[in-house]
Amino acid sequence: MLFHVRMDVCIPRDLDPDEAAGIIARERAYSQALQQSGKWRHIWRIVGEYANYSIFDVKDNDELHEILSGLPLFRFMTVTVTPLVRHPSSIRDDDS
Repeated sequence: MLFHVRMDVCIPRDLDPDEAAGIIARERAYSQALQQSGKWRHIWRIVGEYANYSIFDVKDNDELHEILSGLPLFRFMTVTVTPLVRHPSSIRDDDS
């Protein structure tokens, strides 16, 4: 199943800078491993915001929830999920 996910990040200004750097480093490693596995298909930064649009390709809602809640920055995020299905006019074979 494909999902379009918007993630808005708001790290508290009073969070210890070393702790924040550690969380961000873990987030990067976690997200890159998911990208390499094919589960996190695409990620785009939203210009001017600490936010991204991503496409996930996972088995079901539960797997997506597990992945998202496992993000090290999850506690600092607002997440919006939209399930996607293949459009009948699509000419691409790999978008389902």
